[in-house]
Amino acid sequence: MNFELGFGFLGVVLLLLVILLVFVSCVKIVPQAQAMVVERLGAYLDTWHVGVHFKTPFIDRVAKKVILKEQVVDFPPQPVITKDNVTMKIDTVVFFQITDSKLYTYGVENPIMAIENLTATTLRNIIGDLELDQTLTSRETINTKMRAALDVATDPWGIKVNRVELKNIIPPAAIQDAMEKQMKAERERREAILRAEGEKKSIILVAEGKKQSAILDAEADKQTAILHAEAEKERQIREAEGQAEAILKVQQANADGIRMIKEAGADSAVLQIKSLEAFAKAADGKATKIIIPSEIQSIAGLVKSMAEIVDEQKS
Repeated sequence: MNFELGFGFLGVVLLLLVILLVFVSCVKIVPQAQAMVVERLGAYLDTWHVGVHFKTPFIDRVAKKVILKEQVVDFPPQPVITKDNVTMKIDTVVFFQITDSKLYTYGVENPIMAIENLTATTLRNIIGDLELDQTLTSRETINTKMRAALDVATDPWGIKVNRVELKNIIPPAAIQDAMEKQMKAERERREAILRAEGEKKSIILVAEGKKQSAILDAEADKQTAILHAEAEKERQIREAEGQAEAILKVQQANADGIRMIKEAGADSAVLQIKSLEAFAKAADGKATKIIIPSEIQSIAGLVKSMAEIVDEQKS
């Protein structure tokens, strides 16, 4: 009896544990930027987004977990042929995002492989219409055309292609050598041009320097001549002013002498005697001829007569 009770209790516990495990397995939590595609009895039922969800035991199942964030796929280099029959390898990088979880789950078996093959065929079609030089210089055009083509082709799969980038363009070794030689020749040509332009600028600068030096020398000579002329002019002005001042002082002295004589009341005889003294001083000079006015001659005769009278009285 006790054995049967214990066995029954154990069975109830196990049943409760099974029920609990089934309940826990039916609770699903969908994290951010993810989605879950749910099937019931093998048919599509619903798409679960962020939050807590419950599924029916045994008949519902999560068919696929889908990442909704933007994803990046780097595909290996693909051989392509240009319009001028040059074979090269190009590897691409595709940025895509899943917009419809149901279409992504049921649209194609292996979406990444499908995108890779689609990228290779689209790239071959675009490069086949371009020549080598256009391929090397038209990355942006190729990226735009590939993005538009892939976006349209992957739309039924619930995928949106946001961007396509050409990672590397690898031409054949012979073409690489030719391109390197061409680049080297171009660099040497530019170097020669830059050197010639530098020498030209140097010559121009030297000529400009000599020109400016000659202009400055001429300007200095001009300023020197002007300063000499100004100095000579100033000297002559000061010399003339000095002579004028000396003449003015002499005339002033003569005027003062005449005024003093007049104030002293001197008569004509005194004036004639002063004149005689002046001519006496003049006679001491080197002049060989002296013209004496008649008034002074009469005074001289009078003085001589007076001198003779004085001599007779003494004898």
